[in-house]
Amino acid sequence: MSHLLDGRSATELQWLTRRETLVGAAAWLAGWPAGPLAAPGRSNIVTLIGEALLNGERLRRGDFIQAGDRLETGDASMLVFTLGDAAFHLRQRTRLTLDRGRSVHLVSALRLLTGGLVSVWGRRETARLVQTPALTIGIRGTGVYTEAREDGRTYFCNCYGRVELKAGATRLLSQSDYHQAVWAEPGQPAGQRLRPAGMINHTDEELEFLAGLLRLRTRWQELGRKGVRDGRGYMPEQAEQPHPAASRRLD
Repeated sequence: MSHLLDGRSATELQWLTRRETLVGAAAWLAGWPAGPLAAPGRSNIVTLIGEALLNGERLRRGDFIQAGDRLETGDASMLVFTLGDAAFHLRQRTRLTLDRGRSVHLVSALRLLTGGLVSVWGRRETARLVQTPALTIGIRGTGVYTEAREDGRTYFCNCYGRVELKAGATRLLSQSDYHQAVWAEPGQPAGQRLRPAGMINHTDEELEFLAGLLRLRTRWQELGRKGVRDGRGYMPEQAEQPHPAASRRLD
């Protein structure tokens, strides 16, 4: 299936086909027979293409990324890693801070300053946050794509699961089986900063890959079918349902 792109290059969505990704992922999975927490102290970097910085220093493949760290990817670069019950893929030119939870293995919040991030999260009682300059997302177990634009806007897709969104005075609850997307636009009036969006700049395969690293499955894998690729977040029998950003807000 062709990908809808908006401000991103096709190569950024084709990383799964690169030899470095396939070899790195196979080697990494072979070392985690009982899941990501089975071998404490081992590097949690699945694959690194190009260059990235860890707390301002060059990131190396044997390093261990932990909560509290700062990450930055360079041009034509990408980074995939796991941390606790979550898996992350940073696109090129991305700056990210991992806020620490109860330990160095638990992230309480991600602060995405610029760039694109695909992430899959295991379910927990306490919500974790993904924050950009324009949007705050509360997550309890889901797969999402977040992109912080240089113009101040944020593109966000709740690929599956349940999340709470807040942009200024605008709040909404998103429940998705298959990609429910919004634009967060700080230049709009305080109560109107979220609007519906289509599915752009990420793929099903990326979410499936990250979920597989955690021994999880996406919602559409569990159901054995995919939904309508229109950004509304529904399976075919629900396709006529309105997008929550267009119909209901939690004010």
